[in-house]
Amino acid sequence: MRIGIDLGGTKTEALLMAPDGSDVLRLRVPTPAKDYAANLDMLASLVAQLDDKAGRPCSVGIGMPGAMSLQTGLIKNANSTWLIGHPLLADLEQRIGPRVRLANDADCFALSEASDGAGADHHTVFGVILGTGVGGGLVVDGKLVSGPNSITGEWGHTPLAWMSDAEHPGPACYCGKHGCVEAWCSGPALAADHMRMTQMSLSPEKIVAEAIAGDTDAQSTLDRHADRLARALSTVINTIDPHAIVLGGGLSELEHLYGAVAARLPHHVFSDTVVTPILKNHHGASSGIRGAAWLWPADAAIEAR
Repeated sequence: MRIGIDLGGTKTEALLMAPDGSDVLRLRVPTPAKDYAANLDMLASLVAQLDDKAGRPCSVGIGMPGAMSLQTGLIKNANSTWLIGHPLLADLEQRIGPRVRLANDADCFALSEASDGAGADHHTVFGVILGTGVGGGLVVDGKLVSGPNSITGEWGHTPLAWMSDAEHPGPACYCGKHGCVEAWCSGPALAADHMRMTQMSLSPEKIVAEAIAGDTDAQSTLDRHADRLARALSTVINTIDPHAIVLGGGLSELEHLYGAVAARLPHHVFSDTVVTPILKNHHGASSGIRGAAWLWPADAAIEAR
């Protein structure tokens, strides 16, 4: 059996997964915000409870915001800022032993959907998070790809392609730059674009509802967002040519995106055909935690003795 943990900014969920991928037990607790030591205590406690249920120590995979620097072993790029600068993996290994693996939460999403989700039948899968932020992960032949900088799939912090004069320099991004994909294509970015153009503050879901009801301003906002998302994903296709792109995060529930983005891709992809499917995730909000559990492959003899 495997343990998967989704370490979030407000809540943390832990899963004991059976060998066939089914759930054995799930636990959910509030994340102790701004308290690194309390986070370690919480994670160790969750692992102990699931070990007890399994009857033996199990492998532990943890999905988290941010990434671990391979040069220093310290956490970086985390919106849960209390993790930044700490040796999370080393500290957890001291508490529960050398049976822990860490990965970015978007990487875990991609691994989950490539393992037994929407991308399971595809050789190369690019998993996309479209939510409060924009992230991604790359899986090839069922294996998560991680580069020397621990930033594989961070397409949200690349500039939006082919920006018009009216779009330059683009909205400010929290990373300190302007015009990042995240600043154009995330959920808050969609709402902010509608506010700029109409002076109306609406959620993405409300914008969709207004468009369905015939509001032309709302429809224009959705059209701009779909076009920007297509431009952004075209650079992913031009770079790695994945066999499938799987969308996750809150905006993946906007059903119009799948057809709207796919229809626009041929205008931007450097190919005579674009056959890469844009797929909705299969596991929904559970993909992150399931992907964390899948960080340990079945043939790795991963259960601690």
